[in-house]
Amino acid sequence: MAGSDNISTHSHKDFYKVLEVDYDANDEKIRFNYRMLALKWHPDKYKGDSDVTTKFQEINEAYEVLSDPAKRLDYDLTGTYEIDKYTLREYLARFKGMILTCNGLGIGQTSTWTKQVTETDGLSEK
Repeated sequence: MAGSDNISTHSHKDFYKVLEVDYDANDEKIRFNYRMLALKWHPDKYKGDSDVTTKFQEINEAYEVLSDPAKRLDYDLTGTYEIDKYTLREYLARFKGMILTCNGLGIGQTSTWTKQVTETDGLSEK
């Protein structure tokens, strides 16, 4: 419960933007960007600059959430999505999984409609 409180407290932060990755980034890309940004913003390089320390902490927090599959799913499902804060491209990238599979609409992959489309496509190829 404490972990989910931490996530909901910081739901206004876009952890994907913090780590400079796409919303559908794989674990390898998340890990790579985390390491790159952690080295770039490490407080030891900036001699105690508080802004850099804050940035470094945000990077660590984002990685802690996005690198753990359960925390990432919770973050993705419970995050605050304010449409006016995203460009259309960012919004579509973030939700393309739901848009493309129709799972966001409650339509299963093996719906009657899907079967009909598949059968129709099969007939047109013959």
